[in-house]
Amino acid sequence: MSDAGRFGAYDGHDDEGGGDGARGGRFGKDGGRGPDRSGGPPGPENGPGPENGGPPHHEPPRIPMPRSSVEDTGLPLPEPPPAPPVMAHRVLKTLLGAWALAACPPEETAAVEEHLGFCGACADEARRLREAVGLLHPPESLDLDPVLRTRVLENCLDRRPPRIPVPEWATAYDAETARLDALLQDIGDGEWHAPVRLRWFDGTAPTDRRTTVAGVIAHLLAVDGLVAQALGLAVPPGEPPPDAGPAERTEAYWRASRLPPTRSVRGPWREQSHDLVRTVSFAGGGAGLLPVSYGAFELPLRDAMLDRAFECWVHAEDIASAVDYPYEPPAPRHLHRMIDLAARMLPGALAARRRAGLGAPAGTAAPGRSVRLEIEGSGGGEWLVPLDAPDAPAAATREVAHIALDGVEFCRLAAGHLAPEEAPAGLDGDRQAIRDVLLATASLSRM
Repeated sequence: MSDAGRFGAYDGHDDEGGGDGARGGRFGKDGGRGPDRSGGPPGPENGPGPENGGPPHHEPPRIPMPRSSVEDTGLPLPEPPPAPPVMAHRVLKTLLGAWALAACPPEETAAVEEHLGFCGACADEARRLREAVGLLHPPESLDLDPVLRTRVLENCLDRRPPRIPVPEWATAYDAETARLDALLQDIGDGEWHAPVRLRWFDGTAPTDRRTTVAGVIAHLLAVDGLVAQALGLAVPPGEPPPDAGPAERTEAYWRASRLPPTRSVRGPWREQSHDLVRTVSFAGGGAGLLPVSYGAFELPLRDAMLDRAFECWVHAEDIASAVDYPYEPPAPRHLHRMIDLAARMLPGALAARRRAGLGAPAGTAAPGRSVRLEIEGSGGGEWLVPLDAPDAPAAATREVAHIALDGVEFCRLAAGHLAPEEAPAGLDGDRQAIRDVLLATASLSRM
């Protein structure tokens, strides 16, 4: 930029009125650099200036110069993306199938997609092929496989066995409480107040009690307290009688709460379930025979833990149904143990109904009758159920009836969620014996 452009056009007059054409202001009349305003000698750092034959002075520009570009530095420019190869229409049409399956290399994909931008016929064909590919790969459920946790744990334990393993008879409770806790983690705050019906069979007819999702967890917390009490652990508040059964303990806990239970009940229930698993693990396998009182009857600890696992699964299904969430049955090996417990409890249930006048009298002429219970599906098996006495040996030679039921349906019958007359069972033999066994199975349920 010229001096006139940087400092303004010269009008032919200096500041002192001289007319010899010399510039005023920053430079003196002789065109050299004038004295510094501070009175110092001329030139930067008192060095030689142009008036003394030295190099010209370079002052920094008032407007900064732009930064150097890639071209100024000599660095190589990035290569532009290659242009799609030029292909004939018939070739591009044959590539549509591979393109729909995402099987084309990048250059062919680019060529096909550029072609689809101006060829309507190929664009329609490509859309139909992509829709067909979508039908070949239906969307999968985001819900995890219910046995995934079991498989992962087994694989981990095979690689590194635990120093203090969970007893085999407590693994079902451990798994079912973990599955229910995962469900509770997914539900929203408002869903804790969704209505739920606790259903059971009172011996003669179905009955129910209305509550909420939070109320169901409070019920599980209170009844799990039976096992906690037997192990010497702290029990939930409510001060139930020492010999209180599941229903009395639940009512006492509900009464002790000033307000209806909310999602805050999840913490105490979760902590108690962890304490139970931890305690029975430290106690060892011998603790399985410790008696657990249910008020009207007792169960050994190993069976009580199975009973609590069974009820945890049943009520988890109640909660899942209330919040419209899918829920799968337990792992087959855990389901088999639950079915086995119910089958072993049937002789006592038959005897109790007979004492209450609700069942057919025991056979006296030829005692030792039995009913074959065949449970189908995963976790199933066969059991011979004695009819005349709980301690009588069941003999196949005295089999008077045969009942075939699906495993999950049998469990729902034992939980009081299915009426005996509605059970989809295959029946053969003595109808009265079959009816007694189905009613006794339903009477295993309770609140």
